[in-house]
Amino acid sequence: MNLTKDDIQKEALSVIMNNNRSTVALGTGIGKTYLGLQYLKYLQYFEKSKELKILIVTPKLSVMQSWKDEAIKFEMSSILKHTTFSTYLSLVKQSYDYDVIILDEVHNLKFSHDVYLKSISKNCKILGLTGTPPKRKDSEKGQMIERYCPVKFKYGVKEAVDDNILNNYKIYIHYINLSNDNDILVKYKGGEFKTSEVNKYTYWTNRVYDATSVKAKQVASIMRMKAMQGFKTKELYAKSLLDSQKDKCILFCNTQEQADNLCSHSYHSKNPDSEENLINFKENVITKLACVEQLSEGINIPNLKSGIIMHSFSGNSPKSSQRFGRLLRLNPNDTCNVHFLCYKNTVDESWIESALENLDQTKIFHLKN
Repeated sequence: MNLTKDDIQKEALSVIMNNNRSTVALGTGIGKTYLGLQYLKYLQYFEKSKELKILIVTPKLSVMQSWKDEAIKFEMSSILKHTTFSTYLSLVKQSYDYDVIILDEVHNLKFSHDVYLKSISKNCKILGLTGTPPKRKDSEKGQMIERYCPVKFKYGVKEAVDDNILNNYKIYIHYINLSNDNDILVKYKGGEFKTSEVNKYTYWTNRVYDATSVKAKQVASIMRMKAMQGFKTKELYAKSLLDSQKDKCILFCNTQEQADNLCSHSYHSKNPDSEENLINFKENVITKLACVEQLSEGINIPNLKSGIIMHSFSGNSPKSSQRFGRLLRLNPNDTCNVHFLCYKNTVDESWIESALENLDQTKIFHLKN
């Protein structure tokens, strides 16, 4: 018999109520915020003699607002009466005097938060919430979560689709060749020259392999990724693919400039029409929207049946999973179509493989030209 969302919520709540410090890893659409509110409600019930001092930490302001909206929606506003909100950036500036700390999107923890978390009372309860727990326990995020709020409960996308809690999906990986055209202008102190996507990718890949220190390898890897994100072949392919979509479709771009160039309507911090575009997209006034990172987490789009993801990230990054998660909010009998763009015979292939390794491989289709 399939589990329901209520079954998962109750099971997760039972686990975290029995652990003062824990993380719940719930796939998108299961209700992490609602679970957090339920947790606070139960804690307050058992602490009738005092008002709990609560700190909720989120990656950005829009996610804070989602907590407040959810509290109103589920008639739990009183729970947040004595709650302080903080971003991860400002966490180290907060008081140490809290009874409960909820770390929403806990995969944002860094070593820089260690001093603060080490300094709070041992009696302070910590709950981490995430849809994308770190794959490696020895990574920075993995170590911090293991140290302060180890994962005690997991329920992922694959399980939720099997239980008909989330809608079905099909993933199409489009393999694109790097261009040999010398149309990329490179400027340097002594002048400038033109090169191709193939040559630029090869140059930075060689720099990665030839690096003599960890720092040099990291820098070269970042520069290679940024170069790939700006190549025009994916932009042209993404534009053509977006124009061909008949269903409501979102395009995840790499830059604000790409979002503005590839779609008539965009959502990013420098577009004054962003909020209006988002409202119109939610209400089906417009059916295509390009965005950068702001819609990766914390915002739901009704009836979103297709999406294009221009860039995948390494296995340690939750960004690909978060973007994919925007497309799993349909009715369980609906199917969304997700298009990943991938440069053929490049590191892009391993990034996508890593990003999708926990999903049902029978739902993934490889489109090679």
